Amino acid sequence: MSPPSAEPARVTDAALSGILSELIQREPIFHRPEFGTSRADYERMTAEDFWEVGASGRRYSRAYVLDLLKQRADAASAEEELEASEFCCRRLAGEVYLLTYTLVQNRTRKTRRLTIWERTPLGWQIVFHQGTIVEEP
Repeated sequence: MSPPSAEPARVTDAALSGILSELIQREPIFHRPEFGTSRADYERMTAEDFWEVGASGRRYSRAYVLDLLKQRADAASAEEELEASEFCCRRLAGEVYLLTYTLVQNRTRKTRRLTIWERTPLGWQIVFHQGTIVEEP
């Protein structure tokens, strides 16, 4: 008998294929100019109690993230190369969904990401986000 796989089975229920498609269009978060680039846009796309855990393991408040996004916009450096893959969506409750995926930035930095999204009367809002750096064996 072979040992169980360390990798979890990550399958999106077929009933969520429309939700999955909508959320894929919004990821990676804060990198989709079609959904806005101003502080007001970012405020609309994040829940008031939004927070995140960065790849470092540090926790960041909504206010901190919004300030950082403003700094990033002001710096306006060369465009990043972003490759997102392995998307999976799961309904957590009501109109709250967990989206997981892998992101490779500039062909070098690989992270596993998760975003908790909520569909509200105002549109999609991010409740929580986390990124974890992948250590290759």
